[in-house]
Amino acid sequence: MTRIAFLGLGHMGLPMARNLVAAGHDVHGFDLVPAAVDAATAAGIPVAGSGADAVTGADVVITMFPAGRHVIAAYQEELLSAAQPRTLFIESSTIAVDEAQTAHALAIEAGHRHIDAPVSGGVVGAENGTLAFMVGGSEEDFAAALPLLEIMGKRIVHCGGPGLGQAAKVCNNMILAVSQIAVAEAFVLGERLGLEHQALFDVVSQASGQCWSVTTNCPVPGPVPTSPANRDYQPGFAGALMAKDLGLALQAIEQTSTDARMGRLAQEIYSAFAAGEGAGRDFSGIITDIRAGEV
Repeated sequence: MTRIAFLGLGHMGLPMARNLVAAGHDVHGFDLVPAAVDAATAAGIPVAGSGADAVTGADVVITMFPAGRHVIAAYQEELLSAAQPRTLFIESSTIAVDEAQTAHALAIEAGHRHIDAPVSGGVVGAENGTLAFMVGGSEEDFAAALPLLEIMGKRIVHCGGPGLGQAAKVCNNMILAVSQIAVAEAFVLGERLGLEHQALFDVVSQASGQCWSVTTNCPVPGPVPTSPANRDYQPGFAGALMAKDLGLALQAIEQTSTDARMGRLAQEIYSAFAAGEGAGRDFSGIITDIRAGEV
């Protein structure tokens, strides 16, 4: 049994923590949001009074925070100093590559081990233990973290050194955003040409246009009963989070002088979507803006 401090018990963090508990590990949580604390307590996860209290005595610290600045501040202000020597830090927030590398350097300097391990798969993947983990860090630290990651995820890939897990996440979500927009545009075009949603789905899901945005996150009600379109676009993966991730992609695009015109356009489209009703809706709800001609 491993003692784990899990900080960040929101929509993703709580089910991940529950899966660790179900596997027999000793999990102690922390979150600043009272509703998250209440939900964790109801799930039987002890919640500490501070981040420092949570990590004291822990073998592993997992963080799932909103942004890189929160990660770095928490590391600097309390977590690294409160943790016992050689604690393994697993940073599963989605943050910028350079922020992940800064967090790694801070942890190593403080005498700890560290990997960046952002996730893909949304709330459903977190609940079912089928997340994909993209991991950056040393081979040794990756091997140490792997048994825990395999409890929370189905696909775990070591992407290279510090920060390269975040690099893979940025690239993956840029592809996802572009494909979700393309699928939404195709379904709107099909509607206006007189195609039934099911007919278009039956073709595309078995043809060269097949992708996750069609077969899992289909943006129209009906063809995929479990898609957010069948529950009024409740996330899932909210438009605001996609806009945030595309902001990280744009930052990487500019830092590397990459000619990524579709990535830039996707960032522009999702920023506008998140500024309106799309902030709290699933990112597949972009189809509503496309129908309205607001993209």
